[in-house]
Amino acid sequence: MKIGLMGAGAMGEAIVAAVTRSDPAVAAASDVSVFDISRQRMALLQSDYGVQAATEPAGIADGAGFVIFAVKPQDFERAAASIAEKLGSATVVSIMAGVTLSQLQNLLHTDSVVRAMPNTPAQIGEGMTGWTATPAVTDAAREGVRRIFGAMGKEAFVPDEKYIDMVTGLSGSGPAYVFLFIEALTDAGVHIGLPRDIAATMALQTVLGSARYAENNGKHPAELRNQVTSAGGTTAEALRAFEKGAFRSVVQEAVIAAYEKSKALGEAAKK
Repeated sequence: MKIGLMGAGAMGEAIVAAVTRSDPAVAAASDVSVFDISRQRMALLQSDYGVQAATEPAGIADGAGFVIFAVKPQDFERAAASIAEKLGSATVVSIMAGVTLSQLQNLLHTDSVVRAMPNTPAQIGEGMTGWTATPAVTDAAREGVRRIFGAMGKEAFVPDEKYIDMVTGLSGSGPAYVFLFIEALTDAGVHIGLPRDIAATMALQTVLGSARYAENNGKHPAELRNQVTSAGGTTAEALRAFEKGAFRSVVQEAVIAAYEKSKALGEAAKK
């Protein structure tokens, strides 16, 4: 598989690391070409991963089956102009927030377009990516997209572009919600008297272990919660405090707020 990558930032590097270091590799390092306005970033990826550093934007499209856009949304129009006429039969994959399928098609002059929303844990191969595709994307190309995002963690195809904003609100922004909870849990431990380093370790491992346990167990989260909750016990008291503070409603409102903001950014980009 030959891959061209426009943008060598954190998520661009996550893609390079995933596709070249997965077992088996999705693509050989020599089959991955990267372009970024930062020569330093290109040199770093070339040195660390063995990928090819293109001398000009259009160079990443030479023979590529997939061209991935991992630039900032505000830089897309300029990037598109530099490569649109060189795409050939490549399938375009975008991880840019707020850039719609129609914008990708119009500016890149191709119908074979994929829009995706990964999240930051992809940088360690534990990401979650939701993606959708235009009808022009072939079954073979869709399988290639699954392999690329599967190497970054887990992936889920959604049948309509409207779901991408929902993916953004849940899993795209989701790591920030989890980090906030870990921070709050740590601060709570400190408040009741634990040394901060111990509280931080306990909070992080509790979240990590609970997520792994839920994944391996396969039971509904409510059932797992009930396993920990004894009648009249400490956990029941803590959960009562969460419910009193409208914990569920706050989480729901946060996800809705991120979803609405994602939709608004998309609408603004159309104008």
